[in-house]
Amino acid sequence: MKKSVIFSILILLGGAIMLQSQTQLPDRTKIQDKYKWNLTDIFTDENSWNKEYTSFSQDLHKFSNYKGKISMSAKSLLELTDLMMAMDQRFGRLSIYSSLGKDIDLTNQGFQILSDKTQKLGAEYSSAISFYNPEVLMISDSQMEKFYKEEPGLRKYKHKFDVIFRTRKNTLSADQEKLLAELSPIFAIPSNTYNVLNDAELPFPLIKDEKGNDVQVSHGRYRAGLYNQNRQYRHDVYMGNYVPYKQLKGTMAAIYNGRVKERVILAKIRNYNSTVESALYDNNIPVSVYDNLIKVTNANLKTQHRWASIKKRILKLNEIHPYDTYVSLFPSVNKSYNYDEAVEICKKALAPLGKEYVDAMTIGFENRWIDVYETKAKRSGAYSNSSGCGPHPFILLNWNNTLDDMFTLVHELGHNMHSFFTEKTQPYHYRDYSTFVAEVASTANESLLLDYLVKNAKSKEEKMALIEKFLTNIQMTFFRQTHFAEFERMTHERAEKGEYLTDDQLTEEFAKMYQKYWGPEMKTDYEEGLSWSRIPHLFKYNFYVYQYATSFAASFALVENIKNNGQPSIDKYLKFLSSGSYDYPIEILKNAGIDMTDESAIQAVINKANEYLDELENMLK
Repeated sequence: MKKSVIFSILILLGGAIMLQSQTQLPDRTKIQDKYKWNLTDIFTDENSWNKEYTSFSQDLHKFSNYKGKISMSAKSLLELTDLMMAMDQRFGRLSIYSSLGKDIDLTNQGFQILSDKTQKLGAEYSSAISFYNPEVLMISDSQMEKFYKEEPGLRKYKHKFDVIFRTRKNTLSADQEKLLAELSPIFAIPSNTYNVLNDAELPFPLIKDEKGNDVQVSHGRYRAGLYNQNRQYRHDVYMGNYVPYKQLKGTMAAIYNGRVKERVILAKIRNYNSTVESALYDNNIPVSVYDNLIKVTNANLKTQHRWASIKKRILKLNEIHPYDTYVSLFPSVNKSYNYDEAVEICKKALAPLGKEYVDAMTIGFENRWIDVYETKAKRSGAYSNSSGCGPHPFILLNWNNTLDDMFTLVHELGHNMHSFFTEKTQPYHYRDYSTFVAEVASTANESLLLDYLVKNAKSKEEKMALIEKFLTNIQMTFFRQTHFAEFERMTHERAEKGEYLTDDQLTEEFAKMYQKYWGPEMKTDYEEGLSWSRIPHLFKYNFYVYQYATSFAASFALVENIKNNGQPSIDKYLKFLSSGSYDYPIEILKNAGIDMTDESAIQAVINKANEYLDELENMLK
């Protein structure tokens, strides 16, 4: 199940219902059905869900019939793999129904119960099939070739088996694997501790808002505050945000180093050459892709330096600080878009992807694949969610009539169509797609929407504001994420040599990199050096952030190919969307015309940024 989530609090304003404050959010019953999911596409009601839940639970015993047999019998291996795929599909439907139902009303106890039951069932299911991979790994290459001849039906799973066999040299004995599995709760301690501390227990201070009222700093107010036109408030919310991180920097360093130690030890135990290799190996991503991203970005940092210089000049600042990097340069441009208007714009903006793409997207618009408006107790933010087995992907929105809402819609439509075309084309066992390519379709859509809006801008100011949006996006999604990736690589490489950095060293190194990425115009505050302690991805995930930057770069290269070559590149793009995981992600992108092992793929997005910077500077003259 693929889910893309944008965590932001969106307040409904206009469209079907006009609201004055969050206290006046409408009941779901007040929203027209065409703007709401139709969950009966999945199950007719909770009773039918419960019947399937019971049936699924009762069928779990079937797996025990194959334990100890699949490494010795091609027939047993095929039967069990077929059974797993069928059960996966059934569980996917159970899971997505309970998940979506809970998200449209977080106070609905019925769906909360279904969600809890799904989690329990998922644990039981995982336990029931836990013997599968270890037993498959007992099959030698020569024996597997014999199995393919004995049971030709196994060939439909060949890539799936190849992925498992690739981990053979990194898989330990059954007893050792069992021991590591039993230790997994201990390995999770740094991440879990960080979650509790960062999300619930940080002692954020009070500051004054623009009207002189006392407000407590929070994660949400910090993010919103950086866009505020009042510079004093931006400064205060920024400084206030880092107060607890400064107080707890030693604790944060201990947690981070604990996470790094875990990765270093596990990489060594599993015979990887480095922690980076261990993180990229499952998806067969060459380490050179990670290194090239950092290398090419560092060679082109003048692009970000230019952006800093422009912001400083337009904002009329003597010196620019990190808390000035998000505020809009053109605040007077504030167009609103109701949802139905945005749908028509999206159809026009994405027309370069061809009729087949737009027609598929239109089916979703017209058949309640999208839950549009904010209602009481609905989950905030936005995502695209698919079970991988039908009936279709779903999109959650919280529409607020803003330009950002339209970009969120087009972003999630990218995920939605990626899932739609994959599920339409691939067998279920290849229905998912790697994180490495997950953001390509979404950011490609954003690129096309931006191009369309820039070309159809009604004024010079509107055009400049749209260009600014792209430059802010590349600042956040490309340069910033590459900075994180470089920092993460550096800390792990030093740990592999036995050098774990203190809180002050981590802060100093992060600040130095920030200064390098933004250039001489930036005045890097000490607080920005502490940012390493407030980036959840560095604590919770394993070399994850680089994929935001590579996906961003790949999407722009694909869009340029479509613009320049037309239908041949459209056909390749649709094939990319239809590929799922039938091959490794690097190969899937190569088939679409993008080689992420080549530096030119990274250079394409830099070139686009320079093109927009040139245009913006010419208009400013």
